[in-house]
Amino acid sequence: MPAEGSIFLGASRKPDNSYQQPEELALKYANRHGLVTGATGTGKTVSLQVMAEAFSAAGVPVFCADIKGDLSGIAAVGEKNDFSVKRAEEIHLDPYEMHATPVIFWDIFGEQGHPIRATISEMGPLLLARLMNLTDAQEGVLNIAFRVADEEGLLLLDMKDLQSLLTHVAERAPELSIQYGNINKASVGAIQRSLLVLEQQGGTFFFGEPALSISDLMRTTTDGRGLVSVLAADKLMMNPRLYSTFLLWLMSELFEQLPEVGDPEKPRLVFFFDEAHLLFDEAPKALLDRIQQVVRLIRSKGVGVYFVTQNPLDVPEVVLAQLGNRVQHALRAYTPRETAAVKTAADTFRPNPDFDTFKAITLLSTGETLVSTLQAKGIPSMVQRTLMRPPASRIGPLTADERAKLIAASPVAGQYDRAIDRESAFEILQKRAQEKVASTEQQQAEQDSGSWTDYLSSTLGGGKRGSRQTVAETAVKSVVRTVSNSLGRAIVRGILGGFKR
Repeated sequence: MPAEGSIFLGASRKPDNSYQQPEELALKYANRHGLVTGATGTGKTVSLQVMAEAFSAAGVPVFCADIKGDLSGIAAVGEKNDFSVKRAEEIHLDPYEMHATPVIFWDIFGEQGHPIRATISEMGPLLLARLMNLTDAQEGVLNIAFRVADEEGLLLLDMKDLQSLLTHVAERAPELSIQYGNINKASVGAIQRSLLVLEQQGGTFFFGEPALSISDLMRTTTDGRGLVSVLAADKLMMNPRLYSTFLLWLMSELFEQLPEVGDPEKPRLVFFFDEAHLLFDEAPKALLDRIQQVVRLIRSKGVGVYFVTQNPLDVPEVVLAQLGNRVQHALRAYTPRETAAVKTAADTFRPNPDFDTFKAITLLSTGETLVSTLQAKGIPSMVQRTLMRPPASRIGPLTADERAKLIAASPVAGQYDRAIDRESAFEILQKRAQEKVASTEQQQAEQDSGSWTDYLSSTLGGGKRGSRQTVAETAVKSVVRTVSNSLGRAIVRGILGGFKR
């Protein structure tokens, strides 16, 4: 059993090759972030499952992405087998009990979980520019569009709101360019084309209302266990830019909405970012600065962020330096880049005189890791060769029926399942356009009416100015003034025809 205030990861290996010393992660320092790395097939997903189970049991809510569908099994009771029982005996895990973990399933596409939505305004121009891979000039135009929306009270909720706003900005480009700087219609067109691509990739599902409430990711059960929010990401990974931008948005929302709590006795939420390299690939400097800021400061909000990736080189050094808790699975060193990755991983650990860290990383078996966690006063522990504990829940995916039953019984069932489309920029701009058309038609009708009045006055009065109007002229003018549409003008033409006869 783990010591109070910590979670049990496994047992470290001694020089005689026995596993005696428990390796634990102190909850007090779990918000100092972490890193789980290792080559494909070395057990990263199972390690993530073990850690999520342990955090949940300690009353800490967890958010994680399920890239391949395997992680969904955390919601079902596991089955003991010879391998898991032997592992439990080796690391002195007694009692070894199987149990399910409370889970809420989420899915941006609404197919394998409750829909997750965010508004265009919440996403903001910086993340949208990243999502659509815009140039600096195009991002500048997008920023102007957001500024116009703020000043004119135009809510940006879904994609059609942004599309209509861009059309509005393009139509007013000469006027707005004087106030905000050059607005190139070609840049607006490029943004609109990018929006079309984003729409085809699933953006329509993601942008809208009801927007996700952060509090629903931080739920606990009545018996005090933290709920594990599992995001179905197998389909989402077909668009890795949407996946990474969504998770960065989620971290940013947590950072902006949660109050400062300093260093709590346990995290308010633990966030696992699987396939973390996708966050940093081709990211512009402004975005990297934002990521660094969020990672550095979000710990004071009581949130721990754990990056899961194959190669420690995938994470920029400025971010890597913020990750205090490390779980390192095996890496291979067949190429110069792989060798550099192993060296980087080895150099980030506090050395252990009992073994060569560089060599150990290349020799770890499946389920075996190098572990270093923060201890008293936040000092990293000496790296230990550790056999991870077996999970208590199922290894492998749920069936479709099992998932459907859990979704139906979810504490947020019915809260996000139906989209809401309230009045926002699209409806407001559409209404303005209709009013403008109606106003133009009315002005044109009034001008036409005035022209006919002058014509009739001239015709019936014989062109004489200042003469007294005849009874016929007065009657005709009275009729003409009431004419404001094409049908009225047709009637007038009939009256004129009557006079000519």
